Amino acid sequence: MDVYQPYRHNQMDYNAESRDAKLGKGLQNVDDRLDSGVDSLREDVVAELERVRLDCEPAPRIPEESCEPWKKEITEDGDTFLHMAIIHEAKDHAMKMIDLSVNDPFLNTQNYQRQTALHLAVITEQPEVVAHLMRAGCDPLLVDDSGNTALHIACRKGSVTCFSVLTQACSSSQLSTMLTTLNYSGQNCLHQVSIHSYLSLVERLVELGADINAQEQCNGRTPLHLAVDLQNYDLVHLLISKGADANSLTYGGHTPYHLTYGRLNAAIRDELYELTAQHLRPLPESETEEDEEDYQSEDEFFDDVQLTV
Repeated sequence: MDVYQPYRHNQMDYNAESRDAKLGKGLQNVDDRLDSGVDSLREDVVAELERVRLDCEPAPRIPEESCEPWKKEITEDGDTFLHMAIIHEAKDHAMKMIDLSVNDPFLNTQNYQRQTALHLAVITEQPEVVAHLMRAGCDPLLVDDSGNTALHIACRKGSVTCFSVLTQACSSSQLSTMLTTLNYSGQNCLHQVSIHSYLSLVERLVELGADINAQEQCNGRTPLHLAVDLQNYDLVHLLISKGADANSLTYGGHTPYHLTYGRLNAAIRDELYELTAQHLRPLPESETEEDEEDYQSEDEFFDDVQLTV
């Protein structure tokens, strides 16, 4: 995984992130529905896909790779024919290419956004293709240019089917790694589903072994802190019932209860008040107050100085 790059802003953006799926030269927004089938492809791409002899049998003494030149073809965006087939939901073409590429590094080719075929299959919500890729040996640990694994994307989108395929088809070591991997915003998969309030996926991730008290790297918030920020009582209650620590602290020393100050949901405030240790209930002194005290003490010191001529 690449070196973590922290947030450049202090406030969490809870808006759903864009889903980047490339069509030709441009990108479509995550909410745009991709056209399906070969008919939606550009004419030149259709011609190339139809030209590919996917059922080719190499002659004796001829290297098999000589019959698969399509594996070396890429677009100006770094997409292979497999990427393009998945983007345009040309399922039959994609499945045949996958069948001819079992345990081949070709399956893990990343485009110029570092998306693999697996990333794109999740983005376009094609669980059958996801399952086929996993069986063929695609690596689910590879990350895109935002540091997201395919599971991060499934969690962000709330795609239960792709989530299920990914978590069931991977090995136990792969699953353990995926659950702890932080993207370049410092968030793991549990943070993602908490931010988007996908309660069933929160519950499932905890059952699979995700650390319910894992901290974001940007400011140390746990899923429970995020739930309070969202003022989502159902999520707060679920996390507490699953063992979330009400006394966990952010890097600034704030408990989840502290985040209820100035918020309207009294039920969240009352529940967290009872669970928070008494000595952790008061707000920590802010740096601003400390700086002000230091400034005042300096003034008092200089007031005692007498200038002589």
